Amino acid sequence: MDPIVIVGGDAAGMSAAAKFKREHPDRDVVVLEKGEYVSYAACGMPYYVKGAVEEFDDLIQVTPEEFIEDRDIDLRLHHEVVAIDTDAHEVTAETPDGEVTLTYDQLLLGTGARAIEPPFEGMDLDGVHTLHSLDSAKAVHDLMEGNSLSAVGIVGGGYVGIEMAEAFAEHDVDVHLFEMLPHVLAPFGEMVSEKVEEHMREKGIDLHLDTAVDGFTGDSGRLTGVVVGDETVDVGLALVAVGVTPNAELADEAGIELGETGAIATDEHGRTSAEDVFAAGDCAEARHVVTGEPAYVPLALTANRAGRAIGQTMAGDETPVGDIAGTAVVKAFDLEVARTGIIDEAEARDAGFDPVSVTITGSSRAHYYPGAKPIHLTMVGDRDSKRVLGAAMVGREGVSKRIDTVAAALHTETTVGELEYFDLAYAPPFSPTWDPVLTTAKVLGGKLD
Repeated sequence: MDPIVIVGGDAAGMSAAAKFKREHPDRDVVVLEKGEYVSYAACGMPYYVKGAVEEFDDLIQVTPEEFIEDRDIDLRLHHEVVAIDTDAHEVTAETPDGEVTLTYDQLLLGTGARAIEPPFEGMDLDGVHTLHSLDSAKAVHDLMEGNSLSAVGIVGGGYVGIEMAEAFAEHDVDVHLFEMLPHVLAPFGEMVSEKVEEHMREKGIDLHLDTAVDGFTGDSGRLTGVVVGDETVDVGLALVAVGVTPNAELADEAGIELGETGAIATDEHGRTSAEDVFAAGDCAEARHVVTGEPAYVPLALTANRAGRAIGQTMAGDETPVGDIAGTAVVKAFDLEVARTGIIDEAEARDAGFDPVSVTITGSSRAHYYPGAKPIHLTMVGDRDSKRVLGAAMVGREGVSKRIDTVAAALHTETTVGELEYFDLAYAPPFSPTWDPVLTTAKVLGGKLD
């Protein structure tokens, strides 16, 4: 029997390979990875640059040797798949030794995503970086450690931009963050964004909001500044963090259907439009738990979970990859920032809901217990169905796990009234009697009635 072939050796691909191999240890599993790293902690890269993660190798979760020797997976590094023939069940890869063609029984595309590189003048200057691979993380880390930079620039106020602002600030340099929208972390809602911006300014970050970058200047091929209109801000390093785009070209060229998001369209089991071909991770769409429609939200758990489920399905046990809610948490210096579901009311209306939202300030602990910190929450519900649609919150403690309560409510189509009466844990060091999530649901319920 032909082997299971997996294209891409990170979260989705290696999760699928490991799961299938556990179920069928006698079957051949071939993983084709174009780089030299697999199964690494991309989300840890900002903390490596910061210095909180001391060793580069700490970002490697499982080494290639462990996959090959301990798990009996035929992992082939420096193998870039360049073509797929879905009729012949074949993939063609370029390798250091020339081109090879493999026949597959079932195929998983786990090609991931890549950092968006805008057509800025000067993107090719030495000192301009993105952060979407271990090589890029090491380059930025070494530049920060090995040079006496006075200022750095960050283009983009999303997850990576916020985390890297903290990382750079740890190196005692001036940090300029440029965001073309009015606020950083726009998907988290205006309330959260404003709290984060206030805190970042307190930490010395120079925010340039509602500001579009035009390009970069350089001298002898080396970056010297960020160009914004008629102004140039002097920096010695620039990180471009304006988002990612799915690596879906390989699938598209093979005639595999892409979704409206530009990622690979899949069904509830991760199957694509081609027979015996699956897709998962940052290259693939998933179904949103609130809208029931395809969505593209490239996050680590989504990739790991879908890969494992597909490995089980390929092994003969049909397993759904699971819906997504876009649940995310970001560390912004001393703040925990989290979101799940649909927060933007215009987006909710476009999805067919009649949204109502409330914002409250609660406490992370009982008010009398030392160390209590405010938590600011926004929650959105649907006037017609009374369902919880989403929430965002920000505070110095207790946020990262509270968002999971709302995420669980989304997955079960819980109403606001039902959420209000969730039996959550209480003790003064951890929560008020009425947890802020319950209080927010209670206030929102009053507006929905």
